[in-house]
Amino acid sequence: MSFNIRRIAFLVYSFVFLVQASAQTDTLRLIFAGDIMGHAPQISSAKTASGGYDYAPCFKYVKPILEGADIAIGNLELTLPGKPPYTGYPMFRSPDALATGLKQAGFDLLVTSNNHSNDAHGLGVTNTIETLRKAGFLQTGTFKNQRDRDALYPLMIYKNGFKIALLNYTYDTNGVPTEAPTIVNRIENEQIAADLAEARARKPHYIIVVMHWGLEYQLTENAVQREQAKFLIQNGADMVIGSHPHVVQPIRTERVTMPDGSEKEALVVYSLGNFISNQQQPNTDGGILFQVDLLKRKGSPEVRVGEHGIIPVWRYIHKTAAGKTTFYALPISSLERNGDLVPGMPLSAQNAMLKFAEGLRKRVKYKELKF
Repeated sequence: MSFNIRRIAFLVYSFVFLVQASAQTDTLRLIFAGDIMGHAPQISSAKTASGGYDYAPCFKYVKPILEGADIAIGNLELTLPGKPPYTGYPMFRSPDALATGLKQAGFDLLVTSNNHSNDAHGLGVTNTIETLRKAGFLQTGTFKNQRDRDALYPLMIYKNGFKIALLNYTYDTNGVPTEAPTIVNRIENEQIAADLAEARARKPHYIIVVMHWGLEYQLTENAVQREQAKFLIQNGADMVIGSHPHVVQPIRTERVTMPDGSEKEALVVYSLGNFISNQQQPNTDGGILFQVDLLKRKGSPEVRVGEHGIIPVWRYIHKTAAGKTTFYALPISSLERNGDLVPGMPLSAQNAMLKFAEGLRKRVKYKELKF
């Protein structure tokens, strides 16, 4: 009798254990940052007394947020040519030290297909890729040659039990031709459809496409972006993240009819705005981080979107009495809670930040995450 009781107890325990194990949830937290730019004043401000460059101070206030992600992703809208001259607009060529600063800040992955990909020509494309990979980044969107693209695209990411495919494209390269053998991914639907088919064939849990698209300084996405977003979703994208307009555009859930007649919904962030830059046009002095938790039960391929929302960021240019400047990416809610977060930040700057935040919140009206 006691043997049977022990056996029954063991079976019950095993059943409970299996139920609990099957209910366990894998979580993958992603953070997407907008345009990382390198205007001439930013390059000058990062120069050190020894003649080198140090970008670490720029990101000190957002570092805890980025480090809280499993994968932090940014759009590197510049080139790293590896040697002077370093220049800002219209041909963005920044010191390699920027890669070090971004890695120290907590970024894990940088997309490099944008309208400034060819600003340092073929050698710039290649050195940017090599510098990022050497610094420990995942990188995609530009490639050293066709063999490089064949081997590494779509970019497959393995983390926390997830298998993610990530793709990246740009509308143009400002008329600067791509020098062979380098490759810059362009928004060409036939190629994108083939790439998404390849991504689906690898059976990822989730497919994300990062698009460099739209019109600069427009606060709402246009019909071309909406059409392109639906094309991406119909061909397999589960989420679409946009950049290029330098201002924040809406976040929408787009619904499409799939080839088999079923309906599919996907989140589309039409533009994240600027992460850090020296742009002075209205609404370009900041942007958003978009944070999203992907969830799935252990052993299941089905992924659902968990908690997600925005973290507004603002570009602050701090000037010392001696004339030294530092460009900061600031999480706005931290400044709202603690006005003394940045020592010496004048009231005029705080008011400018609050004005930016007010306009952003009125336009976007999306859940804001606390941290």
